[in-house]
Parts: sequence; C-alpha cells; structure tokens
Amino acid sequence: MAQAKSLSEAWHYSPNDHFLHVLPLHHIHGTVNALLTPLLAGSTIEFLFPFTVDSVWSRLAAPFLENTPSKKPITFFTVVPTIYNRLLQSHKTLSPELQAATKEALDPKNMRLNISGSAALPTPTKQAWTELSNGNVLLERYGMTEVGMALSCGLANEDRVDGSVGWPLPSVEARLVDLDTKEIIQPGEELDTNGKERSGEIQLRGPTIFKEYWNNPTATAKEFTEDGFFKTGDVAVRRNIPSAGKGASGEWAQGPMYFILGRLSADIIKVGGEKVSALEVEREMLSIPAIAECAVVGLPSETWGQKVAAVVVLSEQGKTAGKGGKAFGPMDLRRGLKDKLAPFKIPQDLKLVDSIPRNAMGKSEFRFD
Repeated sequence: MAQAKSLSEAWHYSPNDHFLHVLPLHHIHGTVNALLTPLLAGSTIEFLFPFTVDSVWSRLAAPFLENTPSKKPITFFTVVPTIYNRLLQSHKTLSPELQAATKEALDPKNMRLNISGSAALPTPTKQAWTELSNGNVLLERYGMTEVGMALSCGLANEDRVDGSVGWPLPSVEARLVDLDTKEIIQPGEELDTNGKERSGEIQLRGPTIFKEYWNNPTATAKEFTEDGFFKTGDVAVRRNIPSAGKGASGEWAQGPMYFILGRLSADIIKVGGEKVSALEVEREMLSIPAIAECAVVGLPSETWGQKVAAVVVLSEQGKTAGKGGKAFGPMDLRRGLKDKLAPFKIPQDLKLVDSIPRNAMGKSEFRFD
C-alpha cells in the first residue's frame, strides 16, 4: 500500500488510465507498477498474452484505425528497454497505415506516460522513441525487489534527464554513502576537494522498504544499518542539473538528481584505483551504429587489478564497418569511444557474439568465460 501511494502521487495514476500489460507477474515491475497500483487507482488493465511486437503494435494502433474505432487508446505503457528496442526495430516493417496509427497512439496527447525500467535505458533507444512518438520522452526510474520503486524522474519533460533516475519518490528517504570513507555524502558534498564526483552506495529508508528477509535474520542484520537504512548494493552519484529539479513535477522532484553507476558487486570495475561504471561504458557503446547490443564486464589484470572488457552483438552495419570492410573490431571500438570516454574506461578486450542471453526483465546474463 505504501508503494502504491508513493507511485500514485508521483505518476498520477487515475481511473482514466488504460494500461497495456505485457510484463511477467513474478517481478515488482509487473506486479506493483503495472497491476496493484493501477487497480487501487481504478485504472483499466488490459493483458496481452502471448507477447509479440506485432500484437503490441496492432493493439496500440487499433483506436486510430477505421475498422477498430471501439478500442480505447492506451494511456500508460511501462516495459523494459529490450521491448522498446524490439518495437523500434520492427516499426519500419509495418504497413504505412499501421505506422501512421501507431505514431498517433504514441503521441503525448494520447499516451499519457511511457516508462522504461528494470535495466539501463540506452540513449539511442530513448532518442529514437522520442522521435517516433512526436516528443513522448521515456521516464526512467530505479527500484528493486526489496524496496519497490525508490527513485524516479518526474512527469515534466524537463525532469526526464538522460541517464538519470531522478529523485527519491514520495515517502522515500535516500542517501549516498562514500565507498571509500563510509561517510554519508551530505547535500552539497557531491564533489571532493579536487572537483571530482563522489560515488556512493544508495541506502534507503521509509514505509515502502521491506522489513526483513524471510526466515533469514543474518541477511537482514547484514543489509540494514543501525539507523534503519537498507543497503541496496547499487552505486550512484548525485548531480545538479540546471534545467531540472525545480519542482515542476512536484515537491519531491527537487535538487540534485541520482545517476546509477551500477551494482557494487558487478558493475563497478576498479582499474588502477579508478572506478569505472559498466553502465556508463555500455551507454556510450550503444551510441555507435555498428553495435546492436553489448555487455561490459571487469576482467582480472595483473597490471591494473581489473580491466574493462566488452561483449558485442554487431548490427548489420557493424558486420562491414571495420577497416577494409571487415567486421567491426577492437581498434574500431577504441576509435568510436576515444572522444566519449577517458582512456582507462575504454574496453581493452572485445568478444563478438551472435546474441546476449537475457532474463525475463531484459537483464544480461552473459558470462565472459
């Protein structure tokens, strides 16, 4: 109930909303965001099973086609980045009539809110969706099983900043704890004495946070602080964005915004004392047209402790984008990233694969063996 109230205040669920539900029901995203909260708000939920991109496009288009005008427009759509990618890739294969109808369906005047979550949203995906939908910007947020949704960008477009997950949702207390000093990074202390961003673990407290791990007091004691904050294991920085955080989306959406760097256990790669965010590297790699999908990991290095490595699925363009018409390779990757990332963040190893295994929520399950 606490999570539903928090989301309703931030995202303005209402009886006028009509959801198209295509998510699994064994994750917070599908159960709390797309089922329980809209039900409590009196929204309509329409389930689509089995999921295919063609069936989603057909349903979105239906209210704007002459032969199916009785269908209600979908006003609220929340899925994972993988689904948005698949929809974007398939859109050009639709008939001209369906392309026109789906663009109308996605327009902000018809689809009130489109949300992306459960995995990092690549910048090219966000940009392509905005262009296709006549300016409907995807809203990003952050949550996990133990806490539901904890951080979110705002409803106002200026509060949907690329790469950010916004601010603590209503009733949620959030703080950053410095990874090295274990000190709380207070507001205004986001930079160190050298002007470098301070990263920290996200810790959360409030009525939306779970009480304990079932029948596991040892794990509960380990993951909660003495003052009642839950240690998420996720690392972030806070940044002041001049164009955002002025309260346009509500009193809760003010001040510096959170930017997720990744899981402390998997996504933070330590290269010669420097912390590298795998998510940041992936985001920049996905802006290269030759790359369709990627996953970034840390590998052992005798010299640096760890080194950055990447697994890549090439786009059709990538198969001939390398020097001399060969497949895109390591040197091409370095050239593509040299103006976007510091040298120590650029992957030293590259592995080309046909596909990257993902779970039901679109998260990579690749192992760099």
